[in-house]
Amino acid sequence: MLTLTEEATTAVKTITAQYPDAVQGGVRIEGAGSPESQFTLSVVDGPEPQDAVVENAGARVFLDTDAAAVLDDRVLDAKIDPQGSVQFAVTTAA
Repeated sequence: MLTLTEEATTAVKTITAQYPDAVQGGVRIEGAGSPESQFTLSVVDGPEPQDAVVENAGARVFLDTDAAAVLDDRVLDAKIDPQGSVQFAVTTAA
């Protein structure tokens, strides 16, 4: 299952806090079914019925079935620049 770094946890909580309608929501990751594909991230108010849910310290990430398969045993990291922009990266678990 996907794990979140402390930075990714902070980024997800910061992003979702900006959406009052998504208080119980999180970031949803959708994949195209292959490791080489790019993922789509969106803020949603809750998971779809088939989504895998990853929670860490109040941060919630929902993975569609394709993303869950591709991101199994991966780590979601994030970098936040001084202007507040977030860049997510997926790495292999150590």
